[in-house]
Amino acid sequence: MTSQSQGIQQLLQAEKRAKDKLEEAKKRKGKRLKQAKEEATAEIDHYRLQREKEFRNKETTVMGSQGNLSAKIEEQTTEAIRNLTSSYHRNMESMMKKLLSTIYDISPEIHPNFRPAV
Repeated sequence: MTSQSQGIQQLLQAEKRAKDKLEEAKKRKGKRLKQAKEEATAEIDHYRLQREKEFRNKETTVMGSQGNLSAKIEEQTTEAIRNLTSSYHRNMESMMKKLLSTIYDISPEIHPNFRPAV
């Protein structure tokens, strides 16, 4: 009988040790998952910061060239306005004379398709 009770005691102790090892393994797994999640979050944050920095650099490069382009377009527009204004002042007098002469020199004529009413 004592050997049976010793065998049962040994089985119970072995079962308890197995249960303890299982709980310890679950705790380690939980810790490792938590640690892996933190590492992944840190890696994602690092990657995001790196990509944002690259984006800002590209944006600065593109916007810088757009700024130059904007200044160039503004300069061309100003030059075109200046040319049109000078052309207007040069040609205004002669155009006014042509316009007034066309208006004043009226020679009334009957239209060739006009048929007098009978």
